[in-house]
Amino acid sequence: MPQLFKIGSYTIYFWSNENEPLEPIHVHIAEGRATANATKIWITSSGKALLCNNKSHIPQKILKKMLRFIEANSSVIIEKWVEQFNEIRYFC
Repeated sequence: MPQLFKIGSYTIYFWSNENEPLEPIHVHIAEGRATANATKIWITSSGKALLCNNKSHIPQKILKKMLRFIEANSSVIIEKWVEQFNEIRYFC
C-alpha cells in the first residue's frame, strides 16, 4: 500500500488494488496495519476532505485533525494519486 503520511500511530495511504473502474480520488486511514476496509476520505475537486466512512473507528477529535491535515495536503495527495493510478476523478 502506498503510504502517504504517518501521523502518530495512524497511516494515510492509497489502497493499491482499487476497483475497476477506478473510484474517485480518496485516501484510507488506519491505525497500525493498512486494510482495505479502513476509514475512507474523499478528496473533492476544490481540495476539501469528505468523510465517506469511519470503519477504523477513529475518535472524532483525531478524525477532525486528520481531515484538516488531508485538506492542507490535498495537492500533494492529488499529485501522488495521478502518479499511482494515471488518472483522476473526483467525488464532487
